[in-house]
Amino acid sequence: MKMSLVVVLGLVAAVGVASVPGPAAPPATVAQPVSVSVNVAPNQIDFLCGKEHLVARYVISPDVAKPYLWPLNAPSGKPITRAWPMEKGYAGAQTDHVHQKSAWFCHGDVIPEGIELKKKIRGVEGVDFWSEADGHGKILCTKIDKVEQEMAHAKVTTLNEWRTGDGVKILDESRVLHVYNFGDAQLIVFDIDLHASVCPITFGDTKEGSFGVRVRESITEEKGKGKLTNAEGKQGEGARSNRDKTGVWGLVSAWCDYSGPVDNGVAGITIFADPGNPYPTCWHSRGYGLMAANPFGREKSGFPAMAGKKDLVKMAKGDHLKLRYGIYLHSGDVKAGKVAEAFEQFKKLKGA
Repeated sequence: MKMSLVVVLGLVAAVGVASVPGPAAPPATVAQPVSVSVNVAPNQIDFLCGKEHLVARYVISPDVAKPYLWPLNAPSGKPITRAWPMEKGYAGAQTDHVHQKSAWFCHGDVIPEGIELKKKIRGVEGVDFWSEADGHGKILCTKIDKVEQEMAHAKVTTLNEWRTGDGVKILDESRVLHVYNFGDAQLIVFDIDLHASVCPITFGDTKEGSFGVRVRESITEEKGKGKLTNAEGKQGEGARSNRDKTGVWGLVSAWCDYSGPVDNGVAGITIFADPGNPYPTCWHSRGYGLMAANPFGREKSGFPAMAGKKDLVKMAKGDHLKLRYGIYLHSGDVKAGKVAEAFEQFKKLKGA
């Protein structure tokens, strides 16, 4: 993957990349959006609005356990996710959960039928792609397949292999990253297509998954002054594993938001779960800064919404599992950032 390619709006034909239909128009209340540009380098993909605002860098180095987005910036240009462990030694850094690198997709227990696992993590039946303890699995980006854009929308198609701790492939994945610029907010969409190309797959029952972000310290509920909010308006993690279901942890919801102070202002980050996903989304969202959409956890996960449910997600050999998630980057809190309205826009953009 030795290349350096900059694709900028208006130069699509010059680089020989086919145009794609433009997205639905952004909300009329937002500022006029500027172009989205994509800069592809050997170990990373940068998404920018205009020439200077870095929305996100997608890290795909073969040295990392799984691809992740970092930096991931609010509309102001300030980081919205935790910098550690990519950056070390800064004041106030939380140094727990080294595997929670800014924003990522994986799962903590992927069970490949018929494949012997010589290396694995204790207490995990299959392959652990969530943690980075000895024996963890690895998601390797093997190809950047397409770069396309039109107007204030760009998308990049990547191909991944999910490998065991022994380096054996058990899953193929096509992952398309879209970036939409709404002017005063940005939306990153992951279109995920998992293919059980090697063997039957079972996604184990664990809370450790799946589409997650780790917010910066100032936004957390425990160390900062931030707030978790879901689509039903429930706030906070919830006490005692959210047994009374007054918080967001372990409940089914269309989205979850983490908003709070960012330098001299307020900003937030929301994860959207597409209502067309084949399984409901529970939220592994914590006061210390984790917010993750999990479609695979059942009774053993401890999620209150999954009590008594044991129907694990399974794929026969050859099956595909398609999932769609969004990361909405906004100024202000959940109300000022118009998160509910943005979720409606996210749904309309499907297939764009």
